[in-house]
Formats: sequence, structure tokens, C-alpha cells
Amino acid sequence: MSEQITRVAVVTGGSRGIGRAICTALAEKGCCVVVNCRHGVQAAEETAALCREKGAQALVVQADVSAPEGCEALFSQVQKAFGRVDILVNNAGVTRDNLIMRLTEEDYDKVLNTNLKGAFLCCKAASRLMMRQRYGRIVNLSSVVGLRGNAGQTAYAASKAGVIGLTKSLAKELASRGVTANAVAPGYITTDMTAALPETARADMVQQIPAARPGQPQEVARAVAFLADEQSSYITGQVLCVDGGMAM
Repeated sequence: MSEQITRVAVVTGGSRGIGRAICTALAEKGCCVVVNCRHGVQAAEETAALCREKGAQALVVQADVSAPEGCEALFSQVQKAFGRVDILVNNAGVTRDNLIMRLTEEDYDKVLNTNLKGAFLCCKAASRLMMRQRYGRIVNLSSVVGLRGNAGQTAYAASKAGVIGLTKSLAKELASRGVTANAVAPGYITTDMTAALPETARADMVQQIPAARPGQPQEVARAVAFLADEQSSYITGQVLCVDGGMAM
């Protein structure tokens, strides 16, 4: 990191799982970390405590980034606390899996609003600040499902494919101002979300992975931290799969 500037990183959905791993990985790099959550403030505070153990400043901001007022509140508090935003990681996400014939419009809207609209709103807010700074790193969490689809996940796949399109278009808009935008597409990662799946479903997924094992949140976090680093300045508009070869 720069000796003159301590980078400020905003991580949505940072209270647990991959989000928590991303927060701690950025803390290890010396960033001030803003842990955003919609619910689960106690878990978010635990993430912040882990960041502080690594010597980093950490702030918890509860806000629903799928709503314009929530996104505005988040970035207003970050500006007040730190005066800048250098890194944005859009990690907040939900699933409402079902076959399309059974998927309700309400569930579809919930997934798209959180996973895609939330990323759009945060990118819009952060890009204004980053363009003025002439520096920024935006990393959006997509999924291998957004690349290859998956039965029973039409809403989730649509949202994550949309994140890729958003990222690539944003990269073209912001590159001349020193701001990069990239996506990380995890595969089957061991989290609370995947732990809730039936054992047979988890075993089936492992069979599709050339590496023959699920990934760990820290493995995704290291990819995000790389793309959020100053040394990745010539990488933009890319999708980095962290999937053990699952999407090949």
C-alpha cells in the first residue's frame, strides 16, 4: 500500500462467510475496512473486531444497499468517517432457489434487487468519489452460475450474469480515470449457505470440480484482495473464477 495514503475499503455483506474473509484480507493489507450489513449487526461487529486484531481501523454500517436511501446512508457515513473511498467490494447477495415454474415474482425481484441493483447503486455512488480521486478499485462478486447457469437458480444466475455485464461496462467508463472494475466468480465455496444444502447436492457439486474439493472463503478473499490492490492497475473488465476449475 501507499505510504502516504491508507486505503479505505467498503465491503457490502461483510458480516460472515466470504464477506468476512474479504474484510480480514483487506485489513491484512492495511486498509481501513467498512463492514456493511443489512441485518446481523452483531456478526458484523465480530468481523470488525477481527479486522482490528490485524491493526486496521474498522467501522460497521448497517444499511440496505438494495435501496437508494440505504446506499446513500452507507456512503455518507463512510465519507464522514474517512473522507474517501478507494475500494468497493460488492459482496451482498441472497438466493431464492426454485424451478422457474415455482419461482414467484416476489422472490425473483428480491434476488435481482439485492444482487444486481444493490451492486449498481453502490458502484454509482463509489464511482463519483473515485473519479474525483482519480483512483479506485471496484470488485463485484459474481458466480460461476452467472457464467454457466444452473437448474433451479434462474433468478440467482440472472443476477450474477448481470453483475458481469455491469462490471465490464463500468470498466470501460472508468478506466481513463484510474479506476478499475473487475468481477470474481466463486464456485462451490464452504459457507453457511452451502452448508444448508443436502449432502447429496454437495456431493454432486464436488464431482463437477476438477480440484475435487470445495473452496474456502479465504481463497476467494485472496483473489478479491489482489484485484483491490494498487499493483493490479492494468487489470480491468475481467472475470476471475475461483472455482477449482468448475466453470471450464
